[in-house]
Amino acid sequence: MFKRLIAGIALVTYAGVSIAQHNIIVQVRHADSDRPMPGASVRLEGTIYQGQTDAEGQAVIRNVKAGAYTITVSHLGYTPVVRQVVLNQEQQIHLELQRATLLTEEVVVQATRATENTATTYKNLSKADLAKNNLGQDIPYLLDQTPGVVISSDAGAGIGYTSMRIRGSDAQRTNVTINGIPLNDAESLGSFFVNLPDFASSIDNIQIQRGVGTSTNGAGAFGASLNIQTNTLNAEPYAELDNSFGSYNSWKNTVRLGTGLIDDRFSFDGRLSRITSDGYIDRATADLQSFFLSGAWHGKNSLLRANVFGGREKTYQAWYGTPESRLTGDVAAMNAYADDDGLNDDERNNLLRSDRRYNKYLYDNETDNYQQTHYQLLFSTALNGRLTLNTALHYTRGKGYYEQFRDNDDYVDYGLPPVVIEGNTITATDLVRQRWLDNHFYGGTYSLVFENHQGLQLTWGGGYNQYEGGHYGDIVWSQYPLATGGMYPPSARGAFRTAYRYYDGDATKKDFNTYAKASYQLGKWFLFADIQYRHIDYAIAGIDNDLRDITQNATFDFLNPKVGLTYHLSAASNVYVSYALANKEPVRSDFTDWPVDQTPKAEQLHDIEAGYRIRSPRFNVGINGYAMLYKNQLVLTGQLNDVGATLRRNVDNSYRIGLEVDGRWAPVRWFTWGATLAYSQNKIKDFIEVVGDVENFYETTDISFSPDWVASSELLFKPWERAELALLSKYVSRQYLDNTGHAGRSIDGFLVNHVRLSYNTSLWNLKNIGMTLLINNVFNERYSSNGYTWGYYMSETDRIDYNFYYPQATANFLLGLNLRF
Repeated sequence: MFKRLIAGIALVTYAGVSIAQHNIIVQVRHADSDRPMPGASVRLEGTIYQGQTDAEGQAVIRNVKAGAYTITVSHLGYTPVVRQVVLNQEQQIHLELQRATLLTEEVVVQATRATENTATTYKNLSKADLAKNNLGQDIPYLLDQTPGVVISSDAGAGIGYTSMRIRGSDAQRTNVTINGIPLNDAESLGSFFVNLPDFASSIDNIQIQRGVGTSTNGAGAFGASLNIQTNTLNAEPYAELDNSFGSYNSWKNTVRLGTGLIDDRFSFDGRLSRITSDGYIDRATADLQSFFLSGAWHGKNSLLRANVFGGREKTYQAWYGTPESRLTGDVAAMNAYADDDGLNDDERNNLLRSDRRYNKYLYDNETDNYQQTHYQLLFSTALNGRLTLNTALHYTRGKGYYEQFRDNDDYVDYGLPPVVIEGNTITATDLVRQRWLDNHFYGGTYSLVFENHQGLQLTWGGGYNQYEGGHYGDIVWSQYPLATGGMYPPSARGAFRTAYRYYDGDATKKDFNTYAKASYQLGKWFLFADIQYRHIDYAIAGIDNDLRDITQNATFDFLNPKVGLTYHLSAASNVYVSYALANKEPVRSDFTDWPVDQTPKAEQLHDIEAGYRIRSPRFNVGINGYAMLYKNQLVLTGQLNDVGATLRRNVDNSYRIGLEVDGRWAPVRWFTWGATLAYSQNKIKDFIEVVGDVENFYETTDISFSPDWVASSELLFKPWERAELALLSKYVSRQYLDNTGHAGRSIDGFLVNHVRLSYNTSLWNLKNIGMTLLINNVFNERYSSNGYTWGYYMSETDRIDYNFYYPQATANFLLGLNLRF
C-alpha cells in the first residue's frame, strides 16, 4: 500500500515537470582582492539546492526549470549577497563578497563543524526545521527524521524523560556540545534534555555527525555527535509567543523577546518556557520550566556573548516499564511475575486492573526533581583576515534527587541495626528515601582557525573541563524509628521524620583535550586530517548506595587520529572515504558495579566511512557506507546489580556495518519528498551471556537495541504558499533486549505515522500568525520502542524471562499557535 502511494505521487508529479531546463553558473570572488572564493555556500531559493563553490570559486547549478529565482551566497566572515535571476537560458552570475562589518556568530562552532567537503556523513537542521515540530516534545523527537535514529519516551508522548539511539548507540555514546561546550554528564556520559525543557526554542541550528565525526570537546563519539548552536544575532527587535495544547493535558507556553541590534553593537535575547503534561503512561506527569538569557557585544572584528540558561524538572517516575504479561493480558503470567518480583497486595491489584498504560509506582511523590543552570562566556575575534580565535569559559551547576517509597526494607540494607519496641524486634520498616546528585562542571575551550582563502584551513583547538559531583542518599521518613538500638514506645505510622544519610560519596573528573585539524583543497581533491589527544583523570571516593566503599582512581590517555579524502566528480557531486580511531572511557556505573580489580577497560573504535553526495535543485541524495569495528566494546551481560540495574562487560570483538541513504526530491514547487534509510548488521563475536550461575556461549550474536532497518519518510505538500501538509512516517525493525538475538526477548518492529498541518500569515502589526496541528500516531499503532529484560534459571534447562516495555502513545495531538511581533 505504501509503495503504491509513493509510485502514484511520482507519476502525478512527473507529469508536471517542465522540459525547459538550464544551468546557472555562479562565480564568487573576494571583493578586496578579486581572488576566487572556494567554500562559499550557494542556495537557490524555492528549491532544495544548497551547494558550495569549488577551488575556483565556482558553483554550477544544473537542470533548473525556467522561471524567477533568488540566489543567496554566503561565507563565514563575509556579508551575504542576494541576487534575483530570471532564467530562460544558461546564465553566468558573477558575485563579490565583502567582509562583514560585524563578526558573524558561525565562528563559534566553526572548529567542530563538518562541511560539504569533509569526508564524513552529517545532517544540518536549521531553526526553521526544528520549529516545524516544536510543540513541546523533547529534542530527540525533533530529530526523528535523521538516518538511523530511534526515539523513545518513558511517559509515552515525548514530554519528560526521552531517549535517542543513533546507529544503535545510546546517549552515553553520543557527544553533545552547546556552542562547542560539552553537555554530556561527565560521569554517566549521557545527555538529559529533560533538564533543559524547550531548549529547541533557543537553538539556531544543529549539526548531527554520524559515526566518530570530527574532533570536538567532551565525551568520545561512538555513535554520533550533536553540535548545537544557540541563538545568533537578530538585527531587528522582536517579541514572540508560542502556545500549544494537546492530548494528556499537555501544555507548552513560551515567550521570546529580543532587542535587535542596539547602537550597532549590542543585542539582548531572552526566553521563558513552561511545559506540563499528565503523560500517556498513568501518573507519568511532567512539570518543566526553563529560561534562556543572552547578551552580546558585536564588533567589526570581535564578538563577546554571555549566555545563561537552565531548567527545572519534576517528573513522576515511569522508568520501570510495563511487563509483557500486562500488554498481552495474561493474568496467570502477571500473577507469576508479581510473586517473583515480590509485589505487595496494592501493587498486584494495580497490575491486574491496569492496561498498557500501567505504572508500577503508587506513592504520591515518586518523583525525579532536578535543576540545572548553565553559564557561558564566549569570545571570538578575527586577528586578521585569515586568523580567527575562539575562546569560551563555562560553568554548570546541577542539583537534584529522586524520591522513592520502599515497602518493608531491611534495616541492615541501610547499615542500621534492628529496633526493639515493647519487646518486639523490628528488622524492617517502610521508608521514604531520596537519592541526591549535587554537581559542578566548569572549564574552558578554545580554537584558533587559519584560512588562506585558497583552499587551506588549519585549526588548533581543545579544552579543559573539571567535574565535581556528590552522590548521597537520605532516609526522610520511616514507619519505625531509625536508631542504634534501644526501647521505643509504639508509634503511629508517619511519625518518624528524619534526615539520616545512609551513604555519601563524591567524584572528581578532569578532562583535557587538544586537537589539530588540517584541510586542503587541490583542484577536485579535498584532503582532511585530524588528530586529538585526550587525558582523563577520574577519582571516586566514599560509600555507594549498597554501602560498599568504592574509592578508586583511573587515568586514561587517548590518541584519536582521523583522515579523509573527498573527490569532486562534478560541481554537484562528490565521493569521499575516511578513517577514524576513537577511544572512550567507562562510565561511573562500570566502576561502581564491579569490584575495583574487575573494572572494565576503555573501549576502542575503528570507524571506516565511504560515501557519495549529489545536489541539484530538484534532487539531493547522500549515500554512506560504514564499518565500525570495536575492541573491548562494553555491552550488557544479562546480569543485574544489587539494585536491578544492568551490568556491562567488555567483549573482545564486535562490529556495526551498514549503509545509510538520506535523500530529498522536489519535482515541483508544491511537493517535496524527504526519505532516509539505514540498514546495518550489528554483531558480537564470541559472546558469553551470564544468567545467575549459568553461562551461555554465542559464537556470533546481535548487539542489543540495534535494529537491522530504520527508515523515515516526509511527504510535504504546499497547496498554497503559506499552507503546508506533511505525512511523517517512521519504520524500525525488530530490536533485541539483550545480546542473544532471541526473539522471545525482543521488541517487535513498528511503522508509525504522523500528520502535520500548518498555516502561517501576517496580519495587522503581526509579523507572523502561525497555527500548527500535529497528529501523532495517526493510525493508532500500538507499539513500544524501548525496554529491558531480566530472568533466571529454575533448573539447568528451565529458564524464566521477564520482558518489560515502554509503550508509546496511541493517536494523540498537539495544537500550537505562534504570534511574532
